[in-house]
Amino acid sequence: MHWALRLFGFVVGVLALAILGLGGWIVIARQDELQLASAAAAKTICSNVFMAKREADAILRTDLLALGHSIFRLMKIDVSAVEQSVDASLFGLFAKRHAQYVEGRGCTNVLNDQSWDRPAALRLPPTKDADMLWPTGEKVQLSDNQRLQAAVNDPVLQGPGMRAIVVVHSGRIVAETYGQGFTASTPLLGWSMTKSVTAALVGLAIRDGKLSLDQKHLFPQWADARSDISVADLMAMSGGLEWNEDQGRHTDAGRMEYQVRDAAAFARDRALVASPGTTFHYSGGDSVLLTRLWQNAIGEAALSYPRERLFNPLGMNSAVIEADEAGTFLGEGFLYANAHDWARFGEFLRLGGEWNGQQLLPAGFVDYMRSPFPASDEGQGPVYGRGQLWLARGQGFDLPADTFMLQGHLRQVIAIIPSRKLVILRMGLTREDIGFSNAKLLHAIVAAGF
Repeated sequence: MHWALRLFGFVVGVLALAILGLGGWIVIARQDELQLASAAAAKTICSNVFMAKREADAILRTDLLALGHSIFRLMKIDVSAVEQSVDASLFGLFAKRHAQYVEGRGCTNVLNDQSWDRPAALRLPPTKDADMLWPTGEKVQLSDNQRLQAAVNDPVLQGPGMRAIVVVHSGRIVAETYGQGFTASTPLLGWSMTKSVTAALVGLAIRDGKLSLDQKHLFPQWADARSDISVADLMAMSGGLEWNEDQGRHTDAGRMEYQVRDAAAFARDRALVASPGTTFHYSGGDSVLLTRLWQNAIGEAALSYPRERLFNPLGMNSAVIEADEAGTFLGEGFLYANAHDWARFGEFLRLGGEWNGQQLLPAGFVDYMRSPFPASDEGQGPVYGRGQLWLARGQGFDLPADTFMLQGHLRQVIAIIPSRKLVILRMGLTREDIGFSNAKLLHAIVAAGF
Protein backbone atom coordinates (compact mmCIF):
# COMPACT_ATOMS: atom_id res chain seq x y z
CA MET A 1 0.00 0.00 0.00
CA HIS A 2 2.80 2.40 0.96
CA TRP A 3 4.62 1.45 -2.22
CA ALA A 4 1.57 2.32 -4.30
CA LEU A 5 1.17 5.67 -2.58
CA ARG A 6 4.83 6.48 -3.13
CA LEU A 7 4.49 5.54 -6.81
CA PHE A 8 1.39 7.67 -7.15
CA GLY A 9 3.17 10.59 -5.52
CA PHE A 10 6.13 10.11 -7.84
CA VAL A 11 3.90 10.11 -10.94
CA VAL A 12 2.04 13.20 -9.77
CA GLY A 13 5.35 14.93 -9.11
CA VAL A 14 6.69 14.04 -12.55
CA LEU A 15 3.51 15.31 -14.20
CA ALA A 16 3.65 18.53 -12.20
CA LEU A 17 7.27 19.08 -13.21
CA ALA A 18 6.39 18.33 -16.83
CA ILE A 19 3.59 20.87 -16.78
CA LEU A 20 5.82 23.46 -15.15
CA GLY A 21 8.59 22.65 -17.60
CA LEU A 22 6.28 22.93 -20.58
CA GLY A 23 4.82 26.14 -19.27
CA GLY A 24 8.24 27.56 -18.60
CA TRP A 25 9.45 26.66 -22.09
CA ILE A 26 6.41 28.28 -23.67
CA VAL A 27 6.82 31.40 -21.56
CA ILE A 28 10.49 31.72 -22.52
CA ALA A 29 10.26 30.67 -26.17
CA ARG A 30 6.97 32.30 -27.10
CA GLN A 31 6.48 34.94 -24.45
CA ASP A 32 5.13 37.66 -26.74
CA GLU A 33 2.56 35.38 -28.36
CA LEU A 34 1.47 34.01 -25.01
CA GLN A 35 1.06 37.48 -23.52
CA LEU A 36 -1.00 38.47 -26.55
CA ALA A 37 -3.20 35.37 -26.22
CA SER A 38 -3.79 35.94 -22.50
CA ALA A 39 -4.66 39.59 -23.06
CA ALA A 40 -7.01 38.76 -25.95
CA ALA A 41 -8.75 36.10 -23.85
CA ALA A 42 -9.15 38.38 -20.84
CA LYS A 43 -10.51 41.30 -22.84
CA THR A 44 -12.78 39.30 -25.15
CA ILE A 45 -14.39 37.50 -22.24
CA CYS A 46 -14.61 40.66 -20.14
CA SER A 47 -16.38 42.66 -22.87
CA ASN A 48 -18.83 39.91 -23.71
CA VAL A 49 -19.63 38.94 -20.11
CA PHE A 50 -20.23 42.43 -18.77
CA MET A 51 -21.65 44.14 -21.86
CA ALA A 52 -23.28 41.39 -23.90
CA LYS A 53 -24.26 39.35 -20.79
CA ARG A 54 -22.95 36.13 -22.30
CA GLU A 55 -21.51 33.15 -20.43
CA ALA A 56 -17.71 32.92 -20.16
CA ASP A 57 -17.61 29.28 -21.24
CA ALA A 58 -19.59 30.03 -24.39
CA ILE A 59 -17.30 32.95 -25.22
CA LEU A 60 -14.21 30.81 -24.79
CA ARG A 61 -15.71 28.07 -26.93
CA THR A 62 -17.14 30.17 -29.77
CA ASP A 63 -15.19 33.42 -29.84
CA LEU A 64 -11.71 32.10 -29.04
CA LEU A 65 -11.37 28.36 -29.62
CA ALA A 66 -13.51 28.53 -32.77
CA LEU A 67 -10.79 30.62 -34.40
CA GLY A 68 -8.42 27.67 -34.27
CA HIS A 69 -5.99 28.99 -31.66
CA SER A 70 -5.35 25.92 -29.50
CA ILE A 71 -3.42 27.88 -26.86
CA PHE A 72 -6.77 29.01 -25.44
CA ARG A 73 -7.44 25.42 -24.35
CA LEU A 74 -4.63 25.83 -21.82
CA MET A 75 -5.92 29.10 -20.41
CA LYS A 76 -7.39 29.43 -16.96
CA ILE A 77 -10.09 32.10 -16.90
CA ASP A 78 -11.15 33.83 -13.68
CA VAL A 79 -14.23 36.05 -13.88
CA SER A 80 -14.98 38.26 -10.88
CA ALA A 81 -18.59 39.42 -10.85
CA VAL A 82 -17.83 41.56 -7.79
CA GLU A 83 -14.81 43.35 -9.27
CA GLN A 84 -16.26 43.14 -12.81
CA SER A 85 -12.94 41.94 -14.13
CA VAL A 86 -11.38 38.96 -15.90
CA ASP A 87 -7.94 37.37 -15.48
CA ALA A 88 -6.47 34.93 -18.00
CA SER A 89 -3.27 32.93 -17.72
CA LEU A 90 -1.62 29.78 -19.03
CA PHE A 91 -2.40 26.92 -16.62
CA GLY A 92 -3.33 29.62 -14.10
CA LEU A 93 0.40 30.28 -13.61
CA PHE A 94 2.00 32.03 -16.57
CA ALA A 95 1.50 35.23 -18.56
CA LYS A 96 -1.39 36.48 -16.44
CA ARG A 97 -3.31 39.37 -17.98
CA HIS A 98 -6.09 41.44 -16.50
CA ALA A 99 -9.10 43.17 -18.09
CA GLN A 100 -11.30 45.56 -16.14
CA TYR A 101 -14.86 46.63 -16.94
CA VAL A 102 -16.15 50.15 -16.29
CA GLU A 103 -19.82 50.90 -16.87
CA GLY A 104 -20.37 52.74 -20.14
CA ARG A 105 -16.68 52.44 -21.02
CA GLY A 106 -16.38 48.73 -21.69
CA CYS A 107 -13.27 46.71 -20.85
CA THR A 108 -9.62 47.73 -20.79
CA ASN A 109 -6.50 45.58 -20.71
CA VAL A 110 -4.68 46.88 -17.65
CA LEU A 111 -0.95 46.27 -17.36
CA ASN A 112 -0.54 48.12 -14.09
CA ASP A 113 -3.48 48.97 -11.82
CA GLN A 114 -1.34 51.45 -9.91
CA SER A 115 -0.69 53.66 -12.95
CA TRP A 116 -4.09 53.35 -14.61
CA ASP A 117 -6.18 56.49 -14.43
CA ARG A 118 -9.50 54.67 -14.29
CA PRO A 119 -12.21 56.66 -16.09
CA ALA A 120 -15.46 57.54 -14.40
CA ALA A 121 -18.44 55.32 -15.17
CA LEU A 122 -20.81 56.58 -17.86
CA ARG A 123 -24.42 55.52 -17.54
CA LEU A 124 -25.88 54.56 -20.91
CA PRO A 125 -29.29 55.88 -21.95
CA PRO A 126 -32.28 53.58 -21.44
CA THR A 127 -33.38 51.17 -24.14
CA LYS A 128 -35.37 52.75 -26.95
CA ASP A 129 -39.18 52.54 -26.91
CA ALA A 130 -40.23 49.05 -28.00
CA ASP A 131 -43.59 50.33 -29.28
CA MET A 132 -42.22 52.96 -31.68
CA LEU A 133 -40.94 52.09 -35.12
CA TRP A 134 -37.21 51.93 -35.71
CA PRO A 135 -35.15 54.15 -35.84
CA THR A 136 -37.09 56.27 -33.31
CA GLY A 137 -37.83 53.12 -31.31
CA GLU A 138 -37.15 49.42 -31.68
CA LYS A 139 -40.38 48.17 -33.27
CA VAL A 140 -39.96 46.43 -36.62
CA GLN A 141 -42.53 45.75 -39.35
CA LEU A 142 -41.07 43.15 -41.66
CA SER A 143 -41.62 43.32 -45.40
CA ASP A 144 -43.84 40.71 -47.07
CA ASN A 145 -41.26 40.40 -49.86
CA GLN A 146 -40.78 36.62 -49.91
CA ARG A 147 -37.53 36.75 -51.90
CA LEU A 148 -36.06 39.10 -49.33
CA GLN A 149 -37.11 36.98 -46.36
CA ALA A 150 -35.85 33.82 -48.08
CA ALA A 151 -32.47 35.45 -48.67
CA VAL A 152 -31.86 36.60 -45.10
CA ASN A 153 -32.99 33.22 -43.73
CA ASP A 154 -30.92 31.07 -46.09
CA PRO A 155 -28.19 29.35 -43.99
CA VAL A 156 -25.82 29.22 -46.96
CA LEU A 157 -26.12 32.96 -47.59
CA GLN A 158 -25.96 33.74 -43.86
CA GLY A 159 -22.67 31.91 -43.54
CA PRO A 160 -21.30 29.99 -40.56
CA GLY A 161 -21.24 31.94 -37.33
CA MET A 162 -23.84 34.51 -38.42
CA ARG A 163 -25.04 36.56 -35.45
CA ALA A 164 -27.17 39.28 -37.03
CA ILE A 165 -28.58 40.29 -40.40
CA VAL A 166 -30.59 43.52 -40.67
CA VAL A 167 -31.94 45.10 -43.85
CA VAL A 168 -33.05 48.74 -43.88
CA HIS A 169 -35.01 50.19 -46.79
CA SER A 170 -36.21 53.79 -46.98
CA GLY A 171 -35.44 54.29 -43.32
CA ARG A 172 -37.26 51.22 -41.95
CA ILE A 173 -36.05 47.76 -40.98
CA VAL A 174 -37.71 45.40 -43.46
CA ALA A 175 -35.91 42.16 -42.61
CA GLU A 176 -33.83 40.81 -39.74
CA THR A 177 -32.64 37.53 -38.32
CA TYR A 178 -30.28 36.50 -35.54
CA GLY A 179 -28.01 33.59 -34.72
CA GLN A 180 -28.69 31.26 -31.83
CA GLY A 181 -28.14 33.03 -28.51
CA PHE A 182 -28.20 36.52 -30.07
CA THR A 183 -30.98 39.10 -30.35
CA ALA A 184 -31.50 42.62 -31.62
CA SER A 185 -30.34 43.91 -28.23
CA THR A 186 -27.04 41.97 -28.00
CA PRO A 187 -23.98 44.26 -28.25
CA LEU A 188 -21.72 43.05 -31.07
CA LEU A 189 -18.12 43.95 -31.79
CA GLY A 190 -17.76 45.66 -35.15
CA TRP A 191 -14.00 45.24 -35.39
CA SER A 192 -12.80 47.46 -38.27
CA MET A 193 -16.26 48.84 -38.93
CA THR A 194 -15.26 51.04 -35.98
CA LYS A 195 -12.85 52.86 -38.31
CA SER A 196 -15.77 54.49 -40.15
CA VAL A 197 -17.17 55.68 -36.82
CA THR A 198 -13.75 57.21 -36.11
CA ALA A 199 -13.96 59.03 -39.44
CA ALA A 200 -17.36 60.41 -38.43
CA LEU A 201 -15.90 61.65 -35.13
CA VAL A 202 -13.14 63.37 -37.08
CA GLY A 203 -15.88 64.97 -39.18
CA LEU A 204 -17.65 66.21 -36.07
CA ALA A 205 -14.40 67.70 -34.77
CA ILE A 206 -13.97 69.42 -38.15
CA ARG A 207 -17.51 70.82 -37.94
CA ASP A 208 -16.71 72.08 -34.45
CA GLY A 209 -13.68 73.94 -35.82
CA LYS A 210 -11.17 71.78 -33.95
CA LEU A 211 -9.52 69.97 -36.89
CA SER A 212 -9.04 70.29 -40.64
CA LEU A 213 -8.30 67.70 -43.31
CA ASP A 214 -5.21 69.54 -44.53
CA GLN A 215 -3.76 69.95 -41.04
CA LYS A 216 -0.13 68.78 -40.70
CA HIS A 217 2.50 68.78 -37.94
CA LEU A 218 0.14 66.51 -36.05
CA PHE A 219 2.35 65.38 -33.15
CA PRO A 220 5.31 67.11 -31.43
CA GLN A 221 7.28 63.87 -31.81
CA TRP A 222 7.06 64.22 -35.60
CA ALA A 223 9.86 66.74 -36.04
CA ASP A 224 11.12 64.88 -39.12
CA ALA A 225 9.55 63.99 -42.48
CA ARG A 226 6.50 62.66 -40.65
CA SER A 227 5.47 66.26 -40.06
CA ASP A 228 4.19 66.25 -43.66
CA ILE A 229 1.52 63.64 -42.83
CA SER A 230 -1.91 65.27 -42.91
CA VAL A 231 -5.25 64.30 -41.38
CA ALA A 232 -6.42 63.53 -44.93
CA ASP A 233 -3.50 61.13 -45.39
CA LEU A 234 -4.42 59.17 -42.27
CA MET A 235 -8.09 59.13 -43.31
CA ALA A 236 -7.14 57.48 -46.63
CA MET A 237 -4.69 54.97 -45.08
CA SER A 238 -1.84 56.76 -46.82
CA GLY A 239 0.17 58.10 -43.91
CA GLY A 240 3.23 56.20 -45.13
CA LEU A 241 4.14 54.76 -41.74
CA GLU A 242 5.59 51.26 -41.42
CA TRP A 243 2.86 48.86 -40.32
CA ASN A 244 2.16 45.13 -40.27
CA GLU A 245 -1.60 44.68 -40.09
CA ASP A 246 -2.02 40.97 -40.67
CA GLN A 247 1.18 39.17 -41.69
CA GLY A 248 2.32 36.44 -39.31
CA ARG A 249 1.20 35.65 -35.77
CA HIS A 250 2.65 38.69 -34.04
CA THR A 251 1.38 41.71 -35.94
CA ASP A 252 1.62 45.40 -35.16
CA ALA A 253 -2.18 45.44 -34.91
CA GLY A 254 -2.21 42.71 -32.27
CA ARG A 255 0.60 44.28 -30.25
CA MET A 256 -1.10 47.68 -30.33
CA GLU A 257 -4.46 46.32 -29.25
CA TYR A 258 -3.39 43.93 -26.51
CA GLN A 259 0.21 44.44 -25.41
CA VAL A 260 0.92 48.13 -24.95
CA ARG A 261 -0.38 50.68 -22.50
CA ASP A 262 -0.54 53.52 -25.04
CA ALA A 263 -1.78 52.47 -28.49
CA ALA A 264 -1.41 55.94 -29.98
CA ALA A 265 2.24 56.21 -28.93
CA PHE A 266 2.92 52.77 -30.40
CA ALA A 267 1.42 53.80 -33.77
CA ARG A 268 2.94 57.28 -33.66
CA ASP A 269 6.50 55.98 -33.29
CA ARG A 270 6.48 53.89 -36.49
CA ALA A 271 9.09 54.82 -39.08
CA LEU A 272 8.12 56.59 -42.29
CA VAL A 273 8.57 54.23 -45.26
CA ALA A 274 6.63 56.05 -48.01
CA SER A 275 5.90 59.66 -48.89
CA PRO A 276 2.64 60.72 -47.21
CA GLY A 277 -0.40 60.61 -49.47
CA THR A 278 1.23 58.53 -52.21
CA THR A 279 0.52 54.89 -51.33
CA PHE A 280 -2.34 52.92 -49.83
CA HIS A 281 -1.42 50.68 -46.91
CA TYR A 282 -4.22 49.41 -44.69
CA SER A 283 -3.29 50.25 -41.11
CA GLY A 284 -5.14 50.19 -37.83
CA GLY A 285 -2.35 52.43 -36.61
CA ASP A 286 -3.56 55.26 -38.87
CA SER A 287 -7.05 54.93 -37.38
CA VAL A 288 -5.76 55.07 -33.79
CA LEU A 289 -3.74 58.15 -34.67
CA LEU A 290 -6.90 59.78 -36.04
CA THR A 291 -8.62 58.94 -32.76
CA ARG A 292 -5.81 60.48 -30.72
CA LEU A 293 -5.94 63.59 -32.92
CA TRP A 294 -9.63 64.25 -32.46
CA GLN A 295 -9.31 63.51 -28.73
CA ASN A 296 -6.43 65.99 -28.44
CA ALA A 297 -8.43 68.55 -30.39
CA ILE A 298 -11.51 68.22 -28.21
CA GLY A 299 -9.56 68.21 -24.95
CA GLU A 300 -11.12 67.45 -21.57
CA ALA A 301 -14.54 66.67 -23.05
CA ALA A 302 -13.14 63.95 -25.33
CA LEU A 303 -14.25 60.97 -23.20
CA SER A 304 -17.89 62.03 -23.45
CA TYR A 305 -17.69 63.37 -27.03
CA PRO A 306 -18.77 60.19 -28.90
CA ARG A 307 -21.78 59.79 -26.63
CA GLU A 308 -22.89 63.42 -26.69
CA ARG A 309 -22.13 64.34 -30.28
CA LEU A 310 -22.83 61.11 -32.16
CA PHE A 311 -24.43 58.24 -30.25
CA ASN A 312 -27.12 60.19 -28.39
CA PRO A 313 -28.31 62.17 -31.45
CA LEU A 314 -28.57 58.95 -33.49
CA GLY A 315 -30.19 56.99 -30.67
CA MET A 316 -27.28 54.53 -30.57
CA ASN A 317 -27.95 53.89 -26.89
CA SER A 318 -25.99 50.61 -26.72
CA ALA A 319 -22.81 51.94 -28.36
CA VAL A 320 -19.54 51.83 -26.40
CA ILE A 321 -16.03 52.48 -27.75
CA GLU A 322 -13.44 50.84 -25.54
CA ALA A 323 -10.18 52.57 -24.68
CA ASP A 324 -6.63 51.61 -23.79
CA GLU A 325 -4.99 52.20 -20.43
CA ALA A 326 -3.73 55.63 -21.54
CA GLY A 327 -7.28 56.77 -22.34
CA THR A 328 -7.14 56.60 -26.15
CA PHE A 329 -10.26 55.14 -27.70
CA LEU A 330 -9.40 52.06 -29.76
CA GLY A 331 -10.98 53.65 -32.79
CA GLU A 332 -9.56 51.06 -35.17
CA GLY A 333 -11.72 48.20 -33.99
CA PHE A 334 -13.38 48.19 -30.56
CA LEU A 335 -16.89 49.60 -30.82
CA TYR A 336 -19.61 47.40 -29.38
CA ALA A 337 -23.22 48.13 -30.34
CA ASN A 338 -26.31 46.06 -30.99
CA ALA A 339 -27.42 45.35 -34.54
CA HIS A 340 -30.17 47.99 -34.54
CA ASP A 341 -27.64 50.65 -33.48
CA TRP A 342 -25.04 49.59 -36.04
CA ALA A 343 -27.85 49.87 -38.62
CA ARG A 344 -28.63 53.38 -37.35
CA PHE A 345 -25.05 54.39 -38.11
CA GLY A 346 -25.31 52.89 -41.59
CA GLU A 347 -28.53 54.81 -42.23
CA PHE A 348 -26.83 57.98 -40.95
CA LEU A 349 -24.14 57.60 -43.61
CA ARG A 350 -26.76 56.82 -46.28
CA LEU A 351 -28.40 60.13 -45.42
CA GLY A 352 -25.11 61.96 -45.87
CA GLY A 353 -24.53 62.67 -42.18
CA GLU A 354 -28.03 64.01 -41.54
CA TRP A 355 -30.38 62.79 -38.80
CA ASN A 356 -33.90 63.90 -37.95
CA GLY A 357 -33.53 66.82 -40.33
CA GLN A 358 -30.31 68.05 -38.73
CA GLN A 359 -27.00 68.02 -40.60
CA LEU A 360 -24.57 66.65 -38.00
CA LEU A 361 -21.51 66.11 -40.19
CA PRO A 362 -20.18 68.87 -42.44
CA ALA A 363 -22.14 69.06 -45.69
CA GLY A 364 -20.49 66.81 -48.27
CA PHE A 365 -18.29 65.04 -45.71
CA VAL A 366 -19.78 61.58 -46.32
CA ASP A 367 -19.34 62.10 -50.06
CA TYR A 368 -15.71 62.88 -49.32
CA MET A 369 -15.38 59.74 -47.15
CA ARG A 370 -16.60 57.53 -49.99
CA SER A 371 -14.77 59.29 -52.80
CA PRO A 372 -12.21 56.91 -54.38
CA PHE A 373 -8.60 57.07 -53.26
CA PRO A 374 -6.78 56.31 -56.55
CA ALA A 375 -3.69 54.76 -54.95
CA SER A 376 -5.86 51.93 -53.58
CA ASP A 377 -6.58 50.61 -57.09
CA GLU A 378 -5.74 46.90 -57.19
CA GLY A 379 -6.78 46.25 -60.77
CA GLN A 380 -10.56 46.66 -60.67
CA GLY A 381 -10.65 50.28 -59.57
CA PRO A 382 -9.99 51.83 -56.15
CA VAL A 383 -11.00 49.60 -53.24
CA TYR A 384 -10.85 52.30 -50.57
CA GLY A 385 -12.39 55.71 -50.09
CA ARG A 386 -10.77 58.81 -48.62
CA GLY A 387 -12.49 58.36 -45.28
CA GLN A 388 -12.09 54.89 -43.73
CA LEU A 389 -14.62 53.23 -46.05
CA TRP A 390 -14.46 50.39 -48.60
CA LEU A 391 -15.76 50.72 -52.16
CA ALA A 392 -17.65 47.67 -53.42
CA ARG A 393 -16.87 48.12 -57.11
CA GLY A 394 -13.11 48.01 -56.62
CA GLN A 395 -13.43 44.73 -54.70
CA GLY A 396 -15.43 43.04 -57.43
CA PHE A 397 -18.78 43.06 -55.60
CA ASP A 398 -21.60 42.84 -58.16
CA LEU A 399 -23.61 45.68 -56.64
CA PRO A 400 -24.82 49.12 -57.76
CA ALA A 401 -21.94 51.46 -58.57
CA ASP A 402 -22.58 53.77 -55.61
CA THR A 403 -22.27 51.00 -53.00
CA PHE A 404 -19.82 51.66 -50.19
CA MET A 405 -19.17 49.56 -47.13
CA LEU A 406 -17.98 49.29 -43.59
CA GLN A 407 -16.08 46.02 -43.21
CA GLY A 408 -14.61 44.28 -40.19
CA HIS A 409 -12.65 41.21 -39.13
CA LEU A 410 -14.56 37.89 -39.20
CA ARG A 411 -16.87 39.05 -42.01
CA GLN A 412 -18.65 42.03 -40.47
CA VAL A 413 -20.19 44.28 -43.09
CA ILE A 414 -22.59 47.17 -43.52
CA ALA A 415 -23.27 47.81 -47.20
CA ILE A 416 -24.82 51.19 -48.01
CA ILE A 417 -26.48 51.74 -51.38
CA PRO A 418 -27.88 55.29 -51.59
CA SER A 419 -29.43 54.78 -55.05
CA ARG A 420 -31.59 51.97 -53.64
CA LYS A 421 -32.21 53.61 -50.24
CA LEU A 422 -30.75 50.44 -48.80
CA VAL A 423 -28.56 49.50 -45.83
CA ILE A 424 -27.58 45.86 -45.29
CA LEU A 425 -25.87 44.64 -42.13
CA ARG A 426 -24.36 41.20 -41.56
CA MET A 427 -22.39 40.45 -38.40
CA GLY A 428 -20.96 37.26 -36.98
CA LEU A 429 -17.90 35.24 -36.22
CA THR A 430 -16.81 33.65 -39.49
CA ARG A 431 -13.25 32.56 -40.08
CA GLU A 432 -11.70 34.23 -43.08
CA ASP A 433 -9.77 31.15 -44.21
CA ILE A 434 -12.84 29.08 -45.15
CA GLY A 435 -13.72 30.89 -48.36
CA PHE A 436 -17.00 32.47 -47.23
CA SER A 437 -17.88 35.86 -48.67
CA ASN A 438 -20.78 38.20 -47.91
CA ALA A 439 -21.09 38.99 -51.62
CA LYS A 440 -23.80 36.42 -52.39
CA LEU A 441 -25.96 37.56 -49.47
CA LEU A 442 -25.70 41.20 -50.47
CA HIS A 443 -26.44 40.40 -54.11
CA ALA A 444 -29.48 38.25 -53.20
CA ILE A 445 -30.95 41.04 -51.07
CA VAL A 446 -30.50 43.63 -53.81
CA ALA A 447 -31.92 41.19 -56.38
CA ALA A 448 -35.03 40.74 -54.22
CA GLY A 449 -36.42 43.88 -55.79
CA PHE A 450 -34.59 46.87 -54.35
